[in-house]
Amino acid sequence: DLNRYDLIEEKNQDNPPAAAAEEGEGAAGGVYRYIKDDLFTSEIFKVEIQNLPKYIGFNDLKKFLNKHGVNPHKIKLFSKQMFAFVTFKNQEERDKAMKAVHGMQWKSKVLSVRLAKPKADPILKKRKLEEEVEGGQPGTKRAAGSQEVEENEEEPLNIQIANAVTPLWNVPYEEQLKRKEKEVEGVLQKLTREIGNNNKAMLPWLFVQKEKFNKMCCPLEAIRPSPVLTEYRNKCEFVIGVGADGEDKTVGFRLGKYKGGSCAVVSPSETTHVSSEAKRVVQGFQQFIRANPYAVYSPETYEGHWRQLTVRTSRIKQTMAIVFFNPQKLQEEEIEELKRNLHQYFTEGEGKESGITSLYFVRMGQRTSAGTEDLPCEHVTGEEWIHEELLGLKFRISPHSFFQTNTPAAEVLYSAVGEWAQLDQDSTVLDVCCGTGTIGISLAKRVKKVIGIELCQEAVEDAKANAEANGLTNVEFHCGKAEDVFPTVLNAVVSPNVTAIVDPPRAGLHSKVILAIRRAEHLKRLVYVACNAKAAMNNFIDLCRAPSNRVRGSPFRPVRAMAVDLFPQTMHCETILLFERVDYSSNTDI
Repeated sequence: DLNRYDLIEEKNQDNPPAAAAEEGEGAAGGVYRYIKDDLFTSEIFKVEIQNLPKYIGFNDLKKFLNKHGVNPHKIKLFSKQMFAFVTFKNQEERDKAMKAVHGMQWKSKVLSVRLAKPKADPILKKRKLEEEVEGGQPGTKRAAGSQEVEENEEEPLNIQIANAVTPLWNVPYEEQLKRKEKEVEGVLQKLTREIGNNNKAMLPWLFVQKEKFNKMCCPLEAIRPSPVLTEYRNKCEFVIGVGADGEDKTVGFRLGKYKGGSCAVVSPSETTHVSSEAKRVVQGFQQFIRANPYAVYSPETYEGHWRQLTVRTSRIKQTMAIVFFNPQKLQEEEIEELKRNLHQYFTEGEGKESGITSLYFVRMGQRTSAGTEDLPCEHVTGEEWIHEELLGLKFRISPHSFFQTNTPAAEVLYSAVGEWAQLDQDSTVLDVCCGTGTIGISLAKRVKKVIGIELCQEAVEDAKANAEANGLTNVEFHCGKAEDVFPTVLNAVVSPNVTAIVDPPRAGLHSKVILAIRRAEHLKRLVYVACNAKAAMNNFIDLCRAPSNRVRGSPFRPVRAMAVDLFPQTMHCETILLFERVDYSSNTDI
């Protein structure tokens, strides 16, 4: 929601090329206005590759392009029509790709490349279509699904927003758990098929497992429910925009995605998953910006200032608010005055009732490059951190640090991880993507050593402070990309009893990390915590695939799986998988 260009790029092109070419408006026109501004969007460096071979997938195309020295930014493949849209970070990369790929043969197909039009801005395109329909222009058809949208818009706003952010709000909790468990079962059944395709030596074992466990490669234990079903989120990101009720400067959630043509915002006051503490901050902040002359940032015109409010809360009643603001062309003194006003409002004014204990201000301008890094947080008032208690331990949390969003359910998750890891006083634990160190620190007293790896510098500083605050001396943390740091750390571990615990972001671990895990034969056990098991599928397959020149070391195989519900009223859940190294010397193994 923060960056319109990300959303425009989510889906490079929905229309086949002919339809795109027939659109009557040139690139300088209204629905393409965004590409004329001095901002980064790879849509302006876009090509269409035609005459692709049948049955290729996204990864096949990406590998093919990389093999020939082409570095795409985004790819949208239309395999049935045998063409793809590919965008690049700059003109040089695009031109290089056109030269390299045009006329090249791939699986008996000769490829052709041509320049492609950028994707039309979804909001302006929708508005233009609506104007044409209302104006009764000949030949215009009502947009598909518009009747459904109209019917949906007749529902009360509290129902609309509940459907958008907590889609299972009206489903009994037992039924929610069954659906999530069924989803994980489907993932494991797919994994079973993939292991069979990628490691023929495991087929006899898989055959036995499938008979025992309903076509799954390992037992799926009963889903663990969340101890709390409402007000469970300890972190919420609220957008700022025009309310669905017409009120300007509304702080809340979007009813739909920008790429779907919707920018309307609804207050979180009646949502079930947001805490009363966070709602109080939203109310106080909304009051402040409505009394303030600065406008809300508009993703259509790029004008305005207020962009987002992030609220973090803890069980010990501490609250952090992070205000995201586009400075545009304001003078430094004007911004400093605004920060002073925020300080005064939340410490002495009406906002004092919001209960904020830590307030930060973030300048969020337009993107000027493809890379997005953590923006610096300017401390306005209160403490620099909030603190949380989890499994009887104390943790400090910085603005950018990762901490599971449902603390009581995180205790359930981490307890299960500790139980599955089968640790003892001789164990060394590698905690990969460790955030503020929660998993490693919660296990430290049971083991010889914990080594954490985390990309976010703030989180690493938190993790070190958390280890110290809990009186632990057998814990160390390394900052950097897991794929860069992990192989070095792993090679330095001499302990014969090593267990890795990985809790990566949604997209999963970099393949380099998986390859390093495979090579380290002394690493016998891996606990994988996946917030999106479908997205982590390639990681799971690479852990289990047959050894090759690329993948060295004995494979792992899944021996246990379980879902833990951290997100009641939604379809999301965490999945834990325990992988154990295949021991070829044992008669009981393959």
